[in-house]
Parts: sequence; structure tokens; C-alpha cells
Amino acid sequence: MSAPLNISRRTFLKATALVAGGLVIAFAIPQAKRFLMPGADKASASPDASKLPAPNAFLRIGTDNTITVMLAHSEMGQGIWTTLPMLIAEELDADWSTIKVEHASAAPEYAHTAYGIQITGGSSTTWSEFDRYRQAGALTRALLISAAAEKLGVAADTLRTENGFVVSDTEKISFGDLAETAATLPTPTSVTLKDPKDWKIIGKSTKRLDGPEKINGTAKFGQDVQFEGLKTAMVARSPVFGGQVKSFDATASKQMKGVQSVVQVPTGVAVIADNYWAAKQGRDALKIEWDLGDNAGLDSKKMLEEYRTLAATAGLPAAKAGDTQAALAKATTVVEAEYVAPYLAHSPMEPLNCAVKISDDGCEIWTGTQMQTTDQSAAAKILGLKPEQVKIHTLFLGGGFGRRANPAADFVSEAVQVAKAAGVPVKTVWTREDDVKGGYYRPMYLHKAKIALGEDGMPTAWEHTEVGQSIMVGTPFESVMIKDGVDATSVEGVADSPYLKHIPNYQVSLHTVKATIPVLWWRSVGHSHSAFAMESLIDELANAAKQDPLEYRRALLKDHPRHLAALNLAAEKADWGKPLAKGVSRGIAVHESFGSFVTQVAEVSVDKGEVKVHRIVTAIDCGLAVNPDSLKAQMESSISFGLGAALFSEITFSEGQVQQSNFHDYQVLRMKDMPKVEVYIVQSTEKMGGVGEPGLPPVAPAVTNAIFAATGKRIRNLPIGSQLA
Repeated sequence: MSAPLNISRRTFLKATALVAGGLVIAFAIPQAKRFLMPGADKASASPDASKLPAPNAFLRIGTDNTITVMLAHSEMGQGIWTTLPMLIAEELDADWSTIKVEHASAAPEYAHTAYGIQITGGSSTTWSEFDRYRQAGALTRALLISAAAEKLGVAADTLRTENGFVVSDTEKISFGDLAETAATLPTPTSVTLKDPKDWKIIGKSTKRLDGPEKINGTAKFGQDVQFEGLKTAMVARSPVFGGQVKSFDATASKQMKGVQSVVQVPTGVAVIADNYWAAKQGRDALKIEWDLGDNAGLDSKKMLEEYRTLAATAGLPAAKAGDTQAALAKATTVVEAEYVAPYLAHSPMEPLNCAVKISDDGCEIWTGTQMQTTDQSAAAKILGLKPEQVKIHTLFLGGGFGRRANPAADFVSEAVQVAKAAGVPVKTVWTREDDVKGGYYRPMYLHKAKIALGEDGMPTAWEHTEVGQSIMVGTPFESVMIKDGVDATSVEGVADSPYLKHIPNYQVSLHTVKATIPVLWWRSVGHSHSAFAMESLIDELANAAKQDPLEYRRALLKDHPRHLAALNLAAEKADWGKPLAKGVSRGIAVHESFGSFVTQVAEVSVDKGEVKVHRIVTAIDCGLAVNPDSLKAQMESSISFGLGAALFSEITFSEGQVQQSNFHDYQVLRMKDMPKVEVYIVQSTEKMGGVGEPGLPPVAPAVTNAIFAATGKRIRNLPIGSQLA
């Protein structure tokens, strides 16, 4: 049902004429100060922190009828370049062919409606902007109708909008012809949003607006930035985290053709050159003596043994009910298991890069970033500027997966330091090897569980201990996300698991290790390892109870309709229970993350130790699907990303150094390994959830559960690799 939107006195709208003519709509509102994520203490936040605020979007209508939507978030392949404009176009009744999109600048006006800073992450963009982008369209529509009413000398309520025109009984006027008049009119005090039954764009599969330019090569990514006077830099960094330069000899580097200078920066030694190849050759020719520091002995095998020692005792409590120890002591059937997920690199297809130009009165930055606010602040601090003196040009991101949303602003800060030291505009470029060997990682996690089963095969007690690094310690979000020593992202998917809610006795605890390995959120964050542990354990319980894995889950989730809806739809579409081709077996997993519910059924064969995933059937309940086509693409993307990690990917340490370097030894999914993927959407009117990440967590357990069905061997350590050889 449509409802009026009242514009409070705290919210204001500016309508100004462009120099070239047209209408600029800028909404500005007070922002929530708290960074709210799953697990945050909402009770201690300000009363308005969890509410979607009034519109804070920008759009331009030109006299040529073009409508330019300013994207407050970063497009990194997830499809918001199309989805957010759909929201405005729906309420505006725009001609879709006239829609253009631009990344907005880094500014407080574009702060995330829930997180309070300008950021793209947490599968939050569409649901967080659903109201304010529609409101932007509706308010603009009201202004245009008022302008037409004035021009035609009729009452506004006699007019309607249609495909980029305001229409009366006798004539119609284009939005472009009304733009300048609309810019002079007072702001409406209320507008009415469309009833969902009247939507013509929202909910309909829509082709991506950025598709053509990404296909024809005109799309501009960070690596594409070039301008007069711009040099290229590469930085030699310590091979061990925390290492420092003792001394260096740049004689040979400076003799390389194209090398302009060599400077020391906080992260190492930078070679500035005319082009990438010269910078790389110059860096390769450097002679550096390193003080490797305290991390020279880092070894991931030793770390895992330390994790196991910690897991033998309970950690800090994350969730608890009943008397778990007493229930376990009385049980006749107890299932015990340990699950391990390794360190993982983000490894986006476009390696990190950042171009910086420093002037007397400010700084300009060109990069693909997920976190404009922190990058802007970091640059300003380094240069002694105010944040507003740092202009960030957000470009298309060739993948992010969390790597480009770094509270430490590592690659942007380094690029600013290089440009400052060099005294010229510089684009600092990372190779893939640089990031794999010296970047940030999804932390390694160990899960140890002991579960008691009753006579009916259902769990009666669940003891679960996790060991791993916190991704929130030392970040601005520590005070919000860590409560009583427990990082909410470490235990998400376990401490709040629906499976535990109806068990009388459970205990979830966490050991947070103090390691110096840089860690960061990775696609689906804690759910990336918790779903693997939980959905594998549920399969182990079903096997111990001699019950079908699907039916077992249905019984455990009988009071969770959204889990069941996704579970049942995927099972139906995958023909669960029906015969498969010889040698092919099924596995299933269901998991909730980022407000969405996803089930996957994997069809797998194992031949001479080699795993082949033939088909994955996915069902998702994310509430409203604004663009079903984009949703399906995100599910396919999540599956390919998660499947690569499940089959191949891991980061290991020996003698303080990362052992992997590029795609030959940090393997990701290749085209030959991509299964057939089918995506089905649960028709739902529930609260909207995320899409970019929820498709990843069930992938690994669905595949490993299928491997168990095929071979009888339980995979408890990722990646699968050669464990079946």
C-alpha cells in the first residue's frame, strides 16, 4: 500500500539550476553515528541508528532529458549500477533509455544509511537504499508535476507522469523541458510512494546499464587511469609482515631506463618510473637488507597445532543455554568433530592500484574503493589536510570481496605516501603477487564440536568451540562489534544458528588468537567458515541418526519458515531422492546470512581422487528481488568464488612468509571446473536481505556432503585439494 512521505524540518531538499540548465536534486539528512552490523549492540545505539533515514541521494535531470543517478556506493560487479537507478526510475516514471549513472564523490552526504560512513559492503547496498532512492524519485516527480502545472495553468492533481513526460488530457511535456522551472519551485512537504502492485520496473529482470561499456572496453577502472605527468610506482615490501628496511642500494634501479626516482616510504622502498614495466624492473634491481622482526618464524602448521591446544578448553562464552556438560556426560550417542578453514586471499581480478595527485591546496585520488570515508580521512591525515580537501574519484572496481574496504586504508595510504615522497603525481600499482604475499586475508578458523543425540536422533546438547583471529580488533568498529571479548563476526552462523535455538543445552565459546597476520572481512565474512562447520556437522548428525539429510534438516528447522522455504524449493528443483547418473551423488546445505536464506544442492562425482562438481541448484529467499537477473548473476558469482575456495584455495606460512604467489599456486576456479548452476527465487514479501554474499556459505558444505555420499569419506579440512587421492 502506498504511503505519504513527510519531509521533516530536519530534512531539506536543494533544487538548483545547473550552469548548463537542468535540475539537481540533493537530499541531505542527519546520519546515524553508529556502525551497525549483525551482532552490533543495537540497544546502546542512538534511537534512530537502526532506522532508514530520509533521502540522501542525488540525481540530475538535464534539459536534454537525460537523468543521471549519482551512486553513493561502489560498483564492483554486483549490479548496483543498475539496481539503484531502477528504484529512482520507478518512482519518477522515467524513460529507462535516458538513465545514466555516475559514482558519487566522497562526501558525508553519501554516508551509508545504517553504517554512518560511505562504504559498500555487507551485502547491504540495495536494502539500505531502497527507501531513500525511491524517495528521491518520488520527490523529483512531485517537483516536475508542479512545474508542469505552473506552465499549463492547471491543477497538479490533474496531471500524471509517464515514460519521462508529465501528461495532461491535451498535451505532454518532457522532464527535460520542465527541469529549469522545477529548479525554482519550493520543496514538496510530502509525497506518496507507489503501491507495489503498480511497479513497472522494480521486480523485473533488467539488463545491466554497465554491460555495454564493460564489453566494449570503454569502462574505466583504476588501472586505466592515465593523465599528463602521471608516473607509475611499485613498492618493495618486507617479505615478512612487520619487517622494516635496514638499508637499501638503489644504484642499479636508477640505471634502468624509465626510472625517475627511488624513495623510502613507511611500507618499504618505492620505485617511481615512466611506466609499469620500468617500475617493475627498477624494483627487481633493488638491493634491500630487511629486519624481518618477530614474525620471521610464522608457520601455519604450528599455528594450527596451537589452535588445537586452545580448542581443548572452553573459550569466552558467545552463546549458552542449559547444562551442556551434564547432558553430554549422560548421552549414549555423541558425535565429535573438528573442522578447519584456512587463511584465504581476496585475489580480485584487478590488482590493487591508486593514483594520487597532490597540489598546494588539496589532493585528488583515483581508485576503486569500497570505503571512501576512511580512505579520505587517511589521506587527509597524511597530508595535513581537511577531509573535504581530498577528492576521491571512485572508478569501477575489478572485484573487491572486502579487500578494497579496509579500515586501515592500506593501499590508498601507501599511494599517498609515495606521491608525497616523490613530489609528482603517481599511480602506485600492486602485482597479484604483491597482494597474495603481502595483503590482507580471511583468517584461519578451527571449529571443535561435541554433540549429543537423543533416542530420536535429534541433538540434545551441543558444545562448540572456535579458535581464530578477530577481524575487528584494532578497527574503528571494535567497540561496536566486540562485546565481552567476543567478535560477533567470528561466531556468526554458529552462536545464532537456528539449529541451536531448540536444543535445551548448548555452549558456544571463542578463543581469539593474537596473531600479527593482517586479516580482513572476506566475502560472506564469518559465515564463510561457520556454514562449512555447521552444515557439515548437521550432515554428520543425520548420518549418525540414520536419517535422510534433507528430512533431518526439515525436522530441525520446522519452526523456521524462511529456511524451510529455501530448503524445499532447492530440493524440489534438484529432484532430491530421485536417481542420479551412475557415480554421481548429492549433498545439501542451507544457511542464513546477511538477512537472506540460501539452500544449495550439489551433484558431485569422485574419480580416482578427483572431485567433479556437475551441478549446483540454488534457492534463495531474500525478500523482494529488485532485479531478479542481477540476483541470479550474484548467486552464480558467489558459487564460483566459494567453490574455488572449497576445492583449491589456501594461504599457508613458512618461515614467516606466504608460500603462495599467483593463480598457479593460489588456485581459483577455472572455467573447466564451473558446474551448471540453476538459481530459483523464493517468492517472498519478507524483509529484504542481501544478495552479494549469502550464496557463498552453503557451497563448501553442499559439495563436501555430496563427497561423503559418494565415497563415505568426510572432508573436515578445506580446501578439498588432494585429500581423496
